[in-house]
Amino acid sequence: MTQRDDGRSSLINGYREDHDTAEKQWDMHDENGLRLHVALVNPEIPPNTGNIARLCGATGCTLNLVRPLGFFLDDKRLKRAGLDYWELLTCKFFDSVEELERAYSGTGIYYVTTKGETCYTDVEYRRGDLLVFGPETAGLPQALLAAHPERCIRIPMLPDRRARSLNLSNSVAIVLYEALRQLGFDGLV
Repeated sequence: MTQRDDGRSSLINGYREDHDTAEKQWDMHDENGLRLHVALVNPEIPPNTGNIARLCGATGCTLNLVRPLGFFLDDKRLKRAGLDYWELLTCKFFDSVEELERAYSGTGIYYVTTKGETCYTDVEYRRGDLLVFGPETAGLPQALLAAHPERCIRIPMLPDRRARSLNLSNSVAIVLYEALRQLGFDGLV
């Protein structure tokens, strides 16, 4: 279980680590030429975040992580999933969804949720849009979704309660590649 005490460090299995150094190493690039932005709110599973980091690095998209994270940034599963794409990645960190929203005010912000009414393919994406995804076990907070119902989008699934959601890294790939397709895969080969 992860506990946050000062917003900058985590306690997992009795081991404490300050994330300042690792975060400075991750935030190496500027935003020039970046197509889209992906945000993970309180991600919990290191390989999912590593896969998404690899996806963002390979497509030139920014990865935004909203604390608290359910893992350490030096987790070997996180690094293994991202392979050698870390140097291609622009990664930013935020202490709250509100801070993230302020940073991206003036852009299209879409909240990806199983509770959305709009299908992700029915959105007209634009360069600079932000795609926001919630934690693997809970999704985005209901209050956040209720505040932005017109910005909530979903990926269609069977209407069976046993099919609760898709894997987070798969969901990010599905929605991100639709947005990139609409932008003509500009700059990608």
